Amino acid sequence: MIAHGNRIKIFTGRSNVPFAESVCTELGIELGKCKVDSFADGEANILIEDSVRGSDVYIIQSTCNRVNDNLMELLVMIDACRRSSAGRINAVIPYFGYARQDRTAKGREPISAKLVANLITVAGADRVLTLDLHSGQLQGFFDIPVDHLVGSPIFAKYYLSKFDEKTYDHDDFCVVSPDIGSVARSRAFATKVHMPLAIVDKRRQRANMSEVKNVIGDVRGKTCILFDDIVDTGGSLCHAAEALIEVGGATKVYACASHGVLSNNACDLIENSCIEELMLLNTIPLPSLYTGRKIRQLDAAPMFAKAITRIFNEQPLSDLL
Repeated sequence: MIAHGNRIKIFTGRSNVPFAESVCTELGIELGKCKVDSFADGEANILIEDSVRGSDVYIIQSTCNRVNDNLMELLVMIDACRRSSAGRINAVIPYFGYARQDRTAKGREPISAKLVANLITVAGADRVLTLDLHSGQLQGFFDIPVDHLVGSPIFAKYYLSKFDEKTYDHDDFCVVSPDIGSVARSRAFATKVHMPLAIVDKRRQRANMSEVKNVIGDVRGKTCILFDDIVDTGGSLCHAAEALIEVGGATKVYACASHGVLSNNACDLIENSCIEELMLLNTIPLPSLYTGRKIRQLDAAPMFAKAITRIFNEQPLSDLL
C-alpha cells in the first residue's frame, strides 16, 4: 500500500480496465477519474477529471486487440497529463504491441517497435513499465528509462505448486522452448523450476505461419511445459505440442505464455489441441465469449503494484526480477 497517496494518480484506458482496478486494489488507492471515449469518426476523446498537477502519474494501458485505438488512447492520455502539469508520467504497458516488428527482415519493411517507442517518448512519457517484451533489446529503442518485468517468477510459483518436488520427480519433466529465439527466456524459467530444457526447431514461412522441423533434447516419456512470451493465433504453440508428442515421444504437454493475444480462432484451436492446459498472465483480457476449460490466467497485478510502489519511492526493482 502506498502512503501519501495524494501524490500518485493511476489512470487507465479501455484496453484492460479490470487489470488496472486490480493494481489499484493492491496499492490501496482509487483508480483516477478519466473519461475515455471516441468521437463519431473514431478519434480518441480523453478528459482527465482528476487534478494531476505535480503528481506521479501512472497510465495503465495494454496495446492489445484494437491495437491502434488503444495505442492512440495511451498517447493522448500522456499528452493530456503533460499539458496538465503532471510531475512525472509513467506509461505502464503490460503488453507492448508492435514488439514483434523489431527489425527489418526483408527489404523496405518498417521497424514499427522503434516508431511506437518514439511516439510514446514524444507524447511526454518519462518512463515505461512493461512486462516480457518480445525481445529484451527493445528497451534500447526508448530514450527514456524502461523497467522491464518478467513473468517467469509467477509461472515458476504456479508450477512448483502444481508439480511440487515432494510428489513429482522433476527429471520426468522438461521445459521446452518453442523456437531458437526463446531459448534464453526458457532456460531461465527451467532453472527456476529445476527442470531440464529442450527446444523445438521451428521454421517460420511467413507471419502467423510456421512449421516444426525437429525436437532438440530428450522429451520421451516426459511431461513437457512449453514456455513462450506471446500466443497469437495459437498455430505455432499447437504445432509444437503436437511435435513433442508425435516426434519427441512426450506423454503430456502443458503450456504457458505471458501474453494471450488469441487472434482469430486461437481459442478453438487450443481447446481442440493436445495441450492439457494453457496458462497466461492477465496482461490482456480473455475474449469475452470464451467458454472453454483449457485457457486460464494468473494475476500479474501484484507484481505491477510492487513495481509501481518501488518506482514511486525511488527503490530498486531488482528483487522482482
